[in-house]
Amino acid sequence: MEISVFRSSQVNLPRNCEVGIFSFGKNLNSKIYNLKNNISKRCNLWPPKSAIGFSVRACATVKNEAAVISGKASKIRRSKLVDGVKLYVGLPLDTVSNSNTISRKRAIAASLKTLKLLGVDGVELPVWWGIAEKEATGKYEWTSYFAIVEMIEKLGLELHISLCFHASEECKIPLPQWVSQIGENDPNIYFRDRSGRHYKGCLSFAVDELPVLGGRTPVEVYREFCESFKSAFLPFIGFTIVGISVGLGPDGELRYPSHHCPAKSKTSYGAGEFQCYDKNMLADLKKHAEMHGNPLWGLGGPHDAPGYDQSPLSSGFFSENSGSWETPYGDFFLSWYSNQLISHGDRILSLAASTFRDSPIPLFGKVPLMHSWYRTRSHPSELTAGFYNTATRDGYENIVDIFSKNSCKMLLPGMDLLDEYQPVESQSSPESLLTQITSSCKKHGVEVCGQNSLVSCGARAFARIKERLLDENVVVDSFMYQRIGAHFFSQEHFPSFTQFVRGLKVPVRKLDEVTDGRLGSW
Repeated sequence: MEISVFRSSQVNLPRNCEVGIFSFGKNLNSKIYNLKNNISKRCNLWPPKSAIGFSVRACATVKNEAAVISGKASKIRRSKLVDGVKLYVGLPLDTVSNSNTISRKRAIAASLKTLKLLGVDGVELPVWWGIAEKEATGKYEWTSYFAIVEMIEKLGLELHISLCFHASEECKIPLPQWVSQIGENDPNIYFRDRSGRHYKGCLSFAVDELPVLGGRTPVEVYREFCESFKSAFLPFIGFTIVGISVGLGPDGELRYPSHHCPAKSKTSYGAGEFQCYDKNMLADLKKHAEMHGNPLWGLGGPHDAPGYDQSPLSSGFFSENSGSWETPYGDFFLSWYSNQLISHGDRILSLAASTFRDSPIPLFGKVPLMHSWYRTRSHPSELTAGFYNTATRDGYENIVDIFSKNSCKMLLPGMDLLDEYQPVESQSSPESLLTQITSSCKKHGVEVCGQNSLVSCGARAFARIKERLLDENVVVDSFMYQRIGAHFFSQEHFPSFTQFVRGLKVPVRKLDEVTDGRLGSW
């Protein structure tokens, strides 16, 4: 195993970007929105000024005032919400690029300072398998990630790490080169749909414990990656690094890539397709069918399931009345398909728990909110994604159980979604599904870290997030807002986000009463 880490004694941050650190009070409206009227030419926020319309300049005066504010503000009695729920903001997916360099370093430095100024508790950083172990198995390159962590440490922000064992088409980050080379000769390490199309964004769950990666299993490779990360960043774990999430599938989520083939029509609300046609999945299905005395059931997935663009209710499998999903065969297949997902999730969460068992930080895994078609009896979008959840069966009890078993918290998106904004044709209900999952989490004692699903959150969406965080029936201890980018700092979004942060971080007394109105100049 080869590890490359360089710890610099100092990270160069933009000099004219000094930022004071304090919490917001109720009377900051007029002051905070003067940000856009005090543009700094030397400290442009993300990306070029033309894309945003304004940038932040926090003068040295604010830095000098910070000590006074910090000392007095620490005596303020905060609300229960502030003490109980922490707020994090995701850094860009390509913070460390595919070439293993820091993307837009000055913009990220300025963004981190701005988030600290806002009173955000910390940030989330994606750490990619395809970047850190890019060239050869066991050869790790952590230098750029180390530099980012040091930047965050110097600002006193907390850091949540996401270990990503998937690829990202959005920011052009593939799986490691050496894994892709193996996949060229053996495409059955990937998922395959009924038409023969492979999904190369992550490895098939069926190969978890097969020696398909140069004589080693994916579980062994994932474990060694986690161990290398732990060794390299040990000085930060429990201090700057306060949480780690481990990737469980496509986009880091515990699910099958059931929607990996884009719909041809923007008005199509298909439920996706079952992903069980690679050689290893079919071999396991065949074995399972023979064990149950029905070998013909193991020849493939449901023959009457719809395609990506077809309405699921038009098919025989998901039909609302007498659909195949309600037959003995349907129960057999869906149970097997779901159990493959649950077993994979348990293996990955277990390896993470054992690797970091002596680290004083919580571990997380992400479960998606497959809310389309939730109002139907069969819940087809959930079924194709691997969640055997229907109108007559709770499919999340076993999912939550593996989180509880491994003492892991659950990352759960969709806190911003409202039923009223969903297309009628999709028969969607994100609010009902979110309630079902969080209720199961509360029952099993699994804490939740909420996330938003939409890039653009409006006032109503922010209000809904806050309602969820205040809900006594939801066990939410933190919220992770996704994510920094061009839109995040735009005039259409950033003021609303600022209001949202202030709504979560408002002291009982007004900040002006503590600081005598001295906020420094902007």
